[in-house]
Amino acid sequence: MNRLGVRWWIISLVTIGTVLNYLARSSLSVAAPTLKQNFAMSTQQYSWVVASFQAAYTVMQPIAGYVLDSLGLRLGFALFAIGWSTANCLHAFAGGWPSLAMFRGLLGLTEAAAIPAGMKAVSDWFPPRERTVATGWFNVGSSVGAMIAPPIVVFCIAVWGWQSAFMVTGGVGFLFAAVWYIFYRKPEEHPRISDEERALILDSRPVVDTTAGMTSRAILRTRQFWAIALPRFLADPAWQTFNFFIPLYLVEVKGMDLKGVAAFAWLPFLAADLGSIVGGYYAPWLMKRFDVPLVTSRKIVVASGSLLMIGPALIGLTVSPGMAIALFCVGGFAHQMLSGALITLSADLFQPEVVGKVTGMAGSAAWIGGLSFSLVIGSLADTIGYNPLFVCLALFDLLGTIIIFSLLKDGEPRVRATAGAKDTPA
Repeated sequence: MNRLGVRWWIISLVTIGTVLNYLARSSLSVAAPTLKQNFAMSTQQYSWVVASFQAAYTVMQPIAGYVLDSLGLRLGFALFAIGWSTANCLHAFAGGWPSLAMFRGLLGLTEAAAIPAGMKAVSDWFPPRERTVATGWFNVGSSVGAMIAPPIVVFCIAVWGWQSAFMVTGGVGFLFAAVWYIFYRKPEEHPRISDEERALILDSRPVVDTTAGMTSRAILRTRQFWAIALPRFLADPAWQTFNFFIPLYLVEVKGMDLKGVAAFAWLPFLAADLGSIVGGYYAPWLMKRFDVPLVTSRKIVVASGSLLMIGPALIGLTVSPGMAIALFCVGGFAHQMLSGALITLSADLFQPEVVGKVTGMAGSAAWIGGLSFSLVIGSLADTIGYNPLFVCLALFDLLGTIIIFSLLKDGEPRVRATAGAKDTPA
């Protein structure tokens, strides 16, 4: 284990947790055509079910970050994994869209810890130059979970009925919770870490007064927080749209059946995996090849992904389902490329003691954007169609790029855990 580095085994474990987290949440979108028929749901009612998850997730993210910072990552993430597994299994007992929305809300409350937990692990275990790489790998889990959901859920529906899809995708999370609690420790406490690796990790941390953490109000007063939160607010509608509406779009607009969805709807998430990995290595490559400052490398990754988002804006010009899926693939790649850089900025710009809280608060901003746009889709998709909405997704990311370049400077200093003080440049 030491040859590879314990930190890479830790991020692999985080990635597995993210995969199972997104497998659970992605099950609904694949089962949506079946559930709409069984429960006689309209697209707008389905958007309310989706919004129930998003609203709960939005409210809970900063709370989840606070819980993880307070309880510690080992216990906190295990408890949240048990929670989301239970909530997803409860979906099998829904009798209509209102009860489905209630269980969906419970899932949102418990799944909200995934990204803050991953980012806290990155902050604890990785030196600055490796953070986007680590974030890229654990962020792969979000798209892998969405990628494997279509074949698993369609198989369960075909063989055992729609209820089994939620029992299966929820049940595996209990096993992860046990594995996580058994194997996770901080670098200071892990029994398998070498002295060399421990020094590599701990020596990269700046000396910081840990006796007083930043309050949420103090975080909100920093320019650095809004440089993360506003672009995430604008970027997340794309990912929410891809996760919750691609199967419906392919069935209702492009005329695909469930077998076609199972065969092809995972491809945009495979492309998203590649985007996470490429984006993770892109930033350190810029730093090494062109001597680009740390924060500037993140901004360039965001800008590159934003330009690629022009691809899904052109979906309305396609005729064949295959071309639409291809442009969704461009969008998945682009979003995960820029998303990883945005998420990593929490660890770049804030001290480890508040990374969970900062990531959760920025995540709430992201999900407010995603929730709002999902409701817009539910209200307008049946009248004006999806195509103008896809164009908006590209415009949002381009605006987010302008914001991050305006608010963050080269050599951006790291905000201390004590409000108002600053550290050396990140």
